[in-house]
Amino acid sequence: MSSLSQGLGGEYDASRGASPPLAARRPRRRAPARVAVPALLIAGAVNLPLLYLLLRAADSGPRAFPILFSASSLGLLWRTLALVAGSLSLALAIAVPMAWLVARTDLRGRHVWALLGGLPLVFPSYVAAFALVAVLGPRGFVQGWLAPFGVERLPSIAYGYSGALLAIGLFTYPYLYLPLVAALRELNPALEESSHGFGSGRWDTFFRVILPQLRPSLYAGGLLIVLYAISDFGAVSITRYDTLTLSIYNAYRGLFDRGVAATLSGGLAVLALVFILVQFLLIRGLRPVRSRPVRPPRPVPLGRWQWPSQLFLAVVTLFTLGIPLGVILFWGIRAWAVGNTLGNVGAETLNSFGASFLAALVSAVLAIPVAAWAVRYGSKLAKGNERLCYAGYALPGLVVALSLVFFATRHAPGIYQTLGLLVSAYVVRFLPEALSATRAAMADVAPVFEEAARSLGRAPIVVFHTITVPLIRPRLLAGAGLVFLTSMKELPATLILRPIGFETLATRVWSAASEGVYSEAALPALLLFVVSALPIYLLVIRPALTDRNRPRPQQR
Repeated sequence: MSSLSQGLGGEYDASRGASPPLAARRPRRRAPARVAVPALLIAGAVNLPLLYLLLRAADSGPRAFPILFSASSLGLLWRTLALVAGSLSLALAIAVPMAWLVARTDLRGRHVWALLGGLPLVFPSYVAAFALVAVLGPRGFVQGWLAPFGVERLPSIAYGYSGALLAIGLFTYPYLYLPLVAALRELNPALEESSHGFGSGRWDTFFRVILPQLRPSLYAGGLLIVLYAISDFGAVSITRYDTLTLSIYNAYRGLFDRGVAATLSGGLAVLALVFILVQFLLIRGLRPVRSRPVRPPRPVPLGRWQWPSQLFLAVVTLFTLGIPLGVILFWGIRAWAVGNTLGNVGAETLNSFGASFLAALVSAVLAIPVAAWAVRYGSKLAKGNERLCYAGYALPGLVVALSLVFFATRHAPGIYQTLGLLVSAYVVRFLPEALSATRAAMADVAPVFEEAARSLGRAPIVVFHTITVPLIRPRLLAGAGLVFLTSMKELPATLILRPIGFETLATRVWSAASEGVYSEAALPALLLFVVSALPIYLLVIRPALTDRNRPRPQQR
C-alpha cells in the first residue's frame, strides 16, 4: 500500500534515509525500443479513458459550464466534500491513537490488536453499508431489541450523511493505520529522548518531534481515504446519500442525453486530480530525516490508561469486524434455512473469479515493461511514463467505466458490454497495484546478474526469462494478487460495463442490499469475505505490521 502511495503522491520513508538500491546507482543506458515502445503504449492506453472523457465533456461546449456550476451540481460538490472531510476526520480519530497504542506502548495483547486493526480492509464499502443498515436502520436489529421498551422508530443513523460517513470512515481507516504503525516502529528514539532531556513533556514531544516525522504516512494514507470517499458508489447508494458519483450514475441510467453524465464525470476526475496535486505539494515540502534508529524504541507504560485503551480498541473492533461479520452470518444462516444455498451464487462466483483473474494476468504482464524502463534505464521520460500509469488508480471507477462506454459506443460498438471491456476497466483502475510491486522487485535486483548473463552470449529475451522473472516472481505474483482482490470487489465499473446477464458477487450484494433483501446479500458477502480475508492479510496487513527493518540491539 505504501508503494501505491509513492506512485500517487511521491511518499518516501522520512525516517529510514536508506541509500539507493543497487539498480539506481549504476550509470543509465539508453532504453531499447523493445522496452520503451511498449511502456509508452501502455501509459497511453491507461490515460486514454481520462483524455477521451475530458474531450467528450468539452464537446458539450456552452452547456458544460451551466451544468458544472448549477445550484444542484454545487450542492452535490458540497455534499461530496463534506463526506470526504468527515470520513478523513473519523479515520484519523481512529487510526492515530490505535497505531500509537499497538506500536509504541505496553498495551496488553498488542499483537492481536495490531492484526485486528487492519482487517476492516476485507469489507467493501457496500458490504459495510449493508451491515450498518441491517443493524442500525429503522427496521434493523437494534430497533427490534428496543421495541419491547416502547421504542417504535430509531433515528435514521444508517441513512443519509451519518450512514455514509460510518460506512466509509470506519472501514477505510486502515489506509492510515497500517503505514502509521510501520512509521512509528521505525522512528529513532534518540530524538524523543533528546526532547525529554530538554524538559519537554510527552504531549509536547509528540506534537513537535514525533508527528512531523509521521507526515509522509499521514499524507499518503489520507490521500487514499480522500480518493476512496469521492469515488465511492456502493455505500452512498445503499445509505441514500446523494453525492457526485451517485448522481453521475443516475444521470447515465436515466437520461437519454449522456452529456450531463460526461460533464459531471469530468468534474469529478478534476476534483480527484486536485487532491493528488495538493498531496504532492505537501510531500514535496518535507525534508527526510536521515538518522537511523540504533535500537527499538522503549514501550511507553500506559498505567491507568490500560483499560480505557482496551475499551477503545474493543469498540472499534465491534463496529468494524463484529457487526459486519455478525450480520453476514445471521442472514447467511437464515438464507440457508430457507433453501438459499451457496449453489445459487455459483455463477456469480465463477464470473467474479474469471474476470478478476484475467485482470490480474493482464496487469502483471503490462507492469513489466513499464517497471523495467523506469528502473533499469531511469530517464526522466521513463519515470514520467511510470507516473502516468498511476492515473487510473486516482480516478473513480465510475469515471473510468463511463469513459470506456462513451468510447466504445461511438468508435467500437462491437466491444460494448463485453467481458474484454470490463477487464480493460479493471486493468486501467488497478494496474498500479501490480506496477508498484513489480517496480519494487526490480529495484532490489542488482543488474549485474543480467549483465553477466548477457556477457556470456545470452539473448536479452532469454536473460529476462531465465534470470529476471525468477527473481521478481514473488512480488509480481503479490501485485497480481492485489489486482485480483480489488477487481473482485469493484462495483461501479462492473455495474456499467458487464455483459448482459453477467452477475458478480459484488453486483449481487449491491442489488440485494439496495432492495432490502438481506438474506440474498448475505451469502455473496460471506464469499467475498472468505476469498479476501487471507490474501489481504498476507499481501497487505502482514507486510505492514512486520518489523523487517527494525534494528536489533547491538551485541557487545
